[in-house]
Amino acid sequence: MPITAAILPEFEHEMAGTRRALERAPEARLDWGPHPKSMTLRGLVTHLSNLPVWGHLVLAADHFDLEPPGGASTRVAPAGSVVEALARFDGNVAKSRAAIAGAADELWRSPWSLEHGGVVLFTMPRIAVMRGMVMNHLIHHRGQLTVYLRLLDVSVPALYGGSADEPMR
Repeated sequence: MPITAAILPEFEHEMAGTRRALERAPEARLDWGPHPKSMTLRGLVTHLSNLPVWGHLVLAADHFDLEPPGGASTRVAPAGSVVEALARFDGNVAKSRAAIAGAADELWRSPWSLEHGGVVLFTMPRIAVMRGMVMNHLIHHRGQLTVYLRLLDVSVPALYGGSADEPMR
């Protein structure tokens, strides 16, 4: 089985669950955070809306520099609204879905590096980056979002089965 055939269904499943969680972020509470050291809901929603594009970044070039020396910062502006975050999310998912669908096994096995200011933070095969830095990272922050939703008394979506608010799908 080609790597793409194995990873694409997982990508689709995780993106669908993440979108369901993002849709529930209460617009009026975007500047709320559970603790001064925690991200605000806006920060978390922004981060989740941008994480899917990393699938494209990992497959489009051999490396990515978070703060390229002499270059523009890669930081993104906070989402102004939930609607804006969802539009960003959908565009980023589509971009990565296309990159994943077109990736050959040789590309998946080739190395990719994350850099910061020209310093290599790590180098791993692209498939490992997709699973760890893209998928697992997104799942981690989606879990964080579901805790925020619970603390704000917002219905938590069913993700891997039922939740206390939604029956099993």
